[in-house]
Amino acid sequence: MTKFFTQRLLTGLLLLSHTLVAQAQKPALLLDVVRFRNENTAIKGAVVELYVTVAGQALLYRKRAPKVFQAAAVVMLEARRPDGSAAYQETITLKPPVLNDTSSALKNPVNFQKRIELPDGQYTLRATVQDQTSKKSLGKLEQSLTLDFDQEKTRLSDIVLLSRVGGKSAVEGDNFTRGGYSLARTPNGLYARGADRLAWYAELYDAPSPLVLATRARIRSAAGGPDVMTAAGLARPVAGAPHLVLGDMNIANLMAGDYNLIIEVRDAKGKLLTSQTARLQRRPDEYAPAAATVPR
Repeated sequence: MTKFFTQRLLTGLLLLSHTLVAQAQKPALLLDVVRFRNENTAIKGAVVELYVTVAGQALLYRKRAPKVFQAAAVVMLEARRPDGSAAYQETITLKPPVLNDTSSALKNPVNFQKRIELPDGQYTLRATVQDQTSKKSLGKLEQSLTLDFDQEKTRLSDIVLLSRVGGKSAVEGDNFTRGGYSLARTPNGLYARGADRLAWYAELYDAPSPLVLATRARIRSAAGGPDVMTAAGLARPVAGAPHLVLGDMNIANLMAGDYNLIIEVRDAKGKLLTSQTARLQRRPDEYAPAAATVPR
C-alpha cells in the first residue's frame, strides 16, 4: 500500500510540475492585429486594430489597503515606417481588477484595444510591456504589417475571432463596436475550457452583384489535410458600407490542436470570389479566465 500511495504522490507531483511549467511558458504579452479598409475616402488606407493582452499571472500585486491588492502594466505600442520614423506611438497603463486575495493562482488578464488610421505601405509594429510595480520588462513583440487597401477589388478584411457571437449595438464611439455590432475578441484565437462556440466577424469590400453572397467557413488542421468542420452563411449587405460577414460554429467536439479558419465568399454560380484565413487554437482542457476589457 505504501508503494502504491508513493507512486500516486509522485504522479501527482509530476502532473503539477508539468502544469506549472506550461503556465510559466505562457507569454505575458499577446498582440492581435486586424486590418480593415478605411471608409474615409479623404484618408484612404487602413484602420488597424491593435488588441493587447497582458497576463495577470505575470504581474506583481502590491498591497494598497487591507485586503486590497493592485497591479499595473505599462504597455508601449509603436508603428514604424521603413525609415525608422514613428507613424504611431502611445504608452498605456493597464490595471487589472483589484484582488482581495493574491494566493489565488487564477488572475484575469487585462486587455486594451486601439484603432489607428494608416496610409497604405509597409510598417513594423512593436509592443513592449513592463510591470509598473517592479519595473521589470515582461515581454516584447515585433511584426511586419503590410497595408494595400487603395486598390479596388473584391476582398475580405482580416477575420476577427470572437469569444461570443457579435450582438447588435447602438453605442457610437465604442472601440469594441464595428459595423453596428459589439465584438468581444478571444485573445490569440484561443478557445479553451467552456469556449465551445467559435464566432467571427469580417468585412467584404467591393462586392459584385448580387447583393447577397454565399459564404462558407472551413476549419482545417494547421498542419494541413481535409476540412474537419464546415458551415454555410451569407455576406450581409449594408447600405453605403461594406458587406458584413458574421457567423458562428459549435466546436464542442473539436479536438485540441491548432487550426486554420478559412472564410470563403462565392457568387451565385459557386465561383470563389475571395477568401481569408485566421489561426485558432483549441484547448478544451486549459483554463481561460474572462478578460477585463478596457475601452478606449
